[in-house]
Amino acid sequence: MRNIFGLAIAAALGVGAAHAQVSVDPAKHTGIADILSWQGEAQARGYRDIEHIYKTKVIRRGDRVHLLPVAAKQLNPTFAYDGKTWTVDAYMRAYRVSGVLVLKDGQIVLEKYALGRKPSDRWTSFSVAKSVTSTLVGAAIADGKIKSIDDPVTAYIPELKGSAYEGVSVRQMLMMSSGVTWNENYVDPTSDVAKAGQSVTEPGVNPMVSYLRRLPRAHPPGTTFNYNTGETDLVGVLIAKAVGEPISQYASEKIWRAYGMERDAVWMTDPGGQERGGTGISMTLRDYGRVGQFILDGGKAGGRQIVSPGYLADATRREIAIGAPGAGGYGYFWWIMPSGDYQAVGIFGQSITTFRKDRLIVVTNAAWTQPTGKEFSAARTAFIAGVQAAAK
Repeated sequence: MRNIFGLAIAAALGVGAAHAQVSVDPAKHTGIADILSWQGEAQARGYRDIEHIYKTKVIRRGDRVHLLPVAAKQLNPTFAYDGKTWTVDAYMRAYRVSGVLVLKDGQIVLEKYALGRKPSDRWTSFSVAKSVTSTLVGAAIADGKIKSIDDPVTAYIPELKGSAYEGVSVRQMLMMSSGVTWNENYVDPTSDVAKAGQSVTEPGVNPMVSYLRRLPRAHPPGTTFNYNTGETDLVGVLIAKAVGEPISQYASEKIWRAYGMERDAVWMTDPGGQERGGTGISMTLRDYGRVGQFILDGGKAGGRQIVSPGYLADATRREIAIGAPGAGGYGYFWWIMPSGDYQAVGIFGQSITTFRKDRLIVVTNAAWTQPTGKEFSAARTAFIAGVQAAAK
């Protein structure tokens, strides 16, 4: 993989996706400044225990668990980075990685934990959730609940009629190319991502819908990539309206129960009680791996086609350039590497990287000391490249 791809993601993500969650304790407001400023043990503990800090809904597992056999031959990769040779343990210590999981042909070839985490502990996803939301769109297409991703968004969220979203398709939303103005800069307290969806302003209307339908258009739909967590939350609203149930329940039916996750997950909600399509799923390290394997297996579970195969093929290939030369591109809430392989990425070091031809999945969970950064992304890129080389 080329390092420029990791740098492009870091630039595009800003400090991403943690604005509209709700504290469990109404007397103790825990907002964005808190979750983005956690450090040390408070950060590691918070990421493991998010459902006791913010309001969530449960994604229930089923009775059957999809086994991930431990391969007879385990990987022990080393890799070069910053003029040194690194081991996996050294990388995990230096970059506060709580879990590494590598699957080859559906078998575990590397699994390690740190920062006090146990295999049964969940870890929050940040924007890796976007790729799960994308997968649920594909399931809704297979179920006939979403007729076509070329349908207008307003066919599913009529509250957007008359706004800048008039004429925007579901496909363009999934490509982050609605053309609607959006500022994802957390450093700026007046940015959209800092202000959007923090309270119910219109009874009966999702708070993100209320905010987004007031924004102007900056570009023609489908022409310009602009990273927008608000719109991924909006796609979560769209799925819920299309399938007629909470997306945590739909995720349970279509992924957790169907594929056989090992533990219930939890999904952070907004002030309107809607699960955040753009962030905040907490799951075990092995369940992150199962998400990746489910996609690599073509969206099939128990002999059934859960996700439309045509949709998955499009979702995990480049649909739009992200603006940086040679940096790959973007599919439908998946980052596409220059090689054509794909990643789900979240701030503070969360990722699921899939190499199709190698049938290799690399999962990292971490508590980086900052949300993104060139050094962090470059080190992870070097680590994943080392894993891929060792797995050949």
